[in-house]
Amino acid sequence: MKTVSSIVENYIKTKPFLLSALSQGIINLTSLARNIMIELESELGKDVKQGAVVMALKRLSDDLDFRVNHKIVKVLKHIGEITVRSSLIDFNFAVSDTILNSQAELISEINQHSDIFYTSSRGVNETNIVISESMSHLVDKHFANEKLIDTTTDLASITIKLPKDNISTPGVYYFIFQRLAWEGITVNEVISTSYEFTIFVSEDKVDVAFKVIKDLKGL
Repeated sequence: MKTVSSIVENYIKTKPFLLSALSQGIINLTSLARNIMIELESELGKDVKQGAVVMALKRLSDDLDFRVNHKIVKVLKHIGEITVRSSLIDFNFAVSDTILNSQAELISEINQHSDIFYTSSRGVNETNIVISESMSHLVDKHFANEKLIDTTTDLASITIKLPKDNISTPGVYYFIFQRLAWEGITVNEVISTSYEFTIFVSEDKVDVAFKVIKDLKGL
């Protein structure tokens, strides 16, 4: 059975930024209720009192404050080392029967350079390689026969170490990426392990992105 509370909750859940703002208590509930009345009445099929919508929003915001903030903030306060690297290039190749051999050849050669950055990820149809610009000629050399889909230059990486309870806490990554989105930061690439993840952003945005992530520890 549809109720005002269930419809309000479903509406808010489809609006990620609104969901977060509501959990932080920075929205005027009366104004929000007034703005969503028409949509809610259409969903419910009858007139709805604004006061009922405000009360539903109030209950939802109180619940979200516990469910979203308290659990996630507990994890974010224990973010570990944050490492930044600059002057990176992201190569995107189509998966082929020979691409693993090409990658093995590249890794074998770059192992002689301890101070360079290298990471890779593989999807169903694509393989991404992110490497220091100074080593880009080696990618050109070993992947000369592979199909290059795209190249992104002038990237920087931010690697974040997360506490172990991040894997049992829903919403941690969502919370981080939401804050980055609020600052207008486009994440070009993400590579993660269980307790560490790396984002790649344009070099002109890395200072802002670093501050956003660092400030999460002080929530």
